[in-house]
Amino acid sequence: MRPPSRDLVRRFQRRLLAWYAHHRRDLPWRHTRQPYRVLVSEVMLQQTQVDRVIPKYREFLRRYPTIHHLARARVEAVRRLWYPLGYNIRPVRLHAIARETVARYGGRLPDDAAALRRLPGIGRYTAGAVLSFAYGRDAAVLDTNVRRVLGRVFLGPRRLARVRGERAFWDLAEVLVPRGRAYDFNQALMDFGATWCTPRKPKCPRCPMRGFCATVAAF
Repeated sequence: MRPPSRDLVRRFQRRLLAWYAHHRRDLPWRHTRQPYRVLVSEVMLQQTQVDRVIPKYREFLRRYPTIHHLARARVEAVRRLWYPLGYNIRPVRLHAIARETVARYGGRLPDDAAALRRLPGIGRYTAGAVLSFAYGRDAAVLDTNVRRVLGRVFLGPRRLARVRGERAFWDLAEVLVPRGRAYDFNQALMDFGATWCTPRKPKCPRCPMRGFCATVAAF
């Protein structure tokens, strides 16, 4: 897939960041850059709605305020506390991450993508989230919301139908990250997909990307 022009990239970056300045959600994990807390939020948010995660995130951190507390806990207790978020392999993996991080890194999550992805259950998305949200690195993220935004704005329905796999979307996401602004940009992408560029009834008439959105242009 041919990358977008530099001018289009800059326009998208500016408009998304401007949108985020006015529409950002006030979420508890956005009040911290502590890697452990970022990790907890990202694992909880996998396949779970934000409204369900907020109270459980706060409860979890009251019980296990540091990665050392989590590593010392019994995995059965961690699983009980996780209820009723579902997808119950997540607390087991999070507990394993805590134990391995304490054992191998003295309790500090690595700030290197390869090292992060060697930890149990951490894939490319979670590694990018920890790097950008905790360590301020210019790392990309790609979840369901981000994929939908990128597909609609930059590809449109015809080109989107020809894309196979995730590589093209990761390449596009990496091109779009503005230097030094990955934290705000990635949070903005996820908010935009969750609240404006939604699966059903997206807010196209008021969308700041409307003037260059490939999906709008196709209709």
